Amino acid sequence: MHPKIVILIGDGMGDTPVASLGGKTPLEAAHTPHMNRLAGMGEMGRVQTIPPGMEPGSDIANMALLGYDPAVYHTGRAPLEAASLGVSLDPHQVAFRCNLVYLEDDGRGGRRMGDHSAGHITTQEARELVNALQEACDGLPLTLHAGVSYRHLLVWDHGDDSLPTTPPHDILGEPSDPYARVYDQVEVLSRFVARAAAILAAHPVNARRVAQGRRPANAVWPWGQGRAPSMPTLQERFGLAGSMISAVDLLKGLGVYAGLEPVEVPGATGYLDTNYQGKVEAALGALEDGDLVFVHVEAPDEASHEGSLEKKIRAIEDFDAKVVGPILRGLEGKGLVHVLVAADHLTPLHVRTHVGDPSLFALFRGRLEASAGPAAKVHFHEKAASQTGLHLSSGPELFERLVGSI
Repeated sequence: MHPKIVILIGDGMGDTPVASLGGKTPLEAAHTPHMNRLAGMGEMGRVQTIPPGMEPGSDIANMALLGYDPAVYHTGRAPLEAASLGVSLDPHQVAFRCNLVYLEDDGRGGRRMGDHSAGHITTQEARELVNALQEACDGLPLTLHAGVSYRHLLVWDHGDDSLPTTPPHDILGEPSDPYARVYDQVEVLSRFVARAAAILAAHPVNARRVAQGRRPANAVWPWGQGRAPSMPTLQERFGLAGSMISAVDLLKGLGVYAGLEPVEVPGATGYLDTNYQGKVEAALGALEDGDLVFVHVEAPDEASHEGSLEKKIRAIEDFDAKVVGPILRGLEGKGLVHVLVAADHLTPLHVRTHVGDPSLFALFRGRLEASAGPAAKVHFHEKAASQTGLHLSSGPELFERLVGSI
């Protein structure tokens, strides 16, 4: 009988020292008794989730943490999101992530990336906008699919997957026009982007947002394109069946390709207001029949993109108190378990985007008994992980360590 395998990911949780925290990282400053407990019972170290020369995206990092070498299997972010939405890509089709973004005047006649999430627009508002944006696809070999919040999908028949597009969260506060010129190179995208801007400028949803003092979604931003990958499932590789729990289409789609069942959790938003309790209940329920559950929480990464230290510490503490703690309690007395807690990558507040430095993890393999109180004085954070001397060269190496000899 397989041990139950649990992977808990705080997206972008890792960081670098912050001056206002006296040189501590947010993870070091946060109250995280449950991650500390796990690290004290098991082992803690660092892992290189981003292969050399690859972009430090959540797609690459989480693919690696699921045991797949991105250098072999990664074809782009958007094809994974397509799988989550139930969109099957033909070989001639290229999928793009299509963000609803807020571009602001830079005061010099140009524009800059004001917000990659259009003020964390609600899913309901976004769906109204995406319905209106279908008109922008008229006469073009494009299909637009609605996702969650600001994250949507654009499929281009006989499209070009080699365009040098840029993730909008990588250029927050920077001039956007130099990066948007890539769309001008191709008439299909040029016409779509221009039509979309006109539709968004006149839409009542944006008028209401502006009246309420919120940022409008005044532009679309296609990026992360690729064709459908070919990946063996975890069942084929390790004999493992399980579930993926995330608010983010990217992760759910990655789960689809890995053969994991995507679990829909009502109220899961990918932000600070997500339904943590629902995720925990879904995870523990999934383990009743499955071998593995992968639980992904996006909030720390979003707080980092905003550059908010306060929100990042809150997101980390919520992840610890509302996800890690309840799941560990739910596993107590349930037999042999393998539990991994990790950040997929670092998202330092001072740069507000992902970096390719080694991330950190805590791994426990054994039987969880009811906690009698504080364990050994171990603190789960970047410096402590570095000081253990345990450094793994890849996500697949960590996954094989997690799975063990099953």
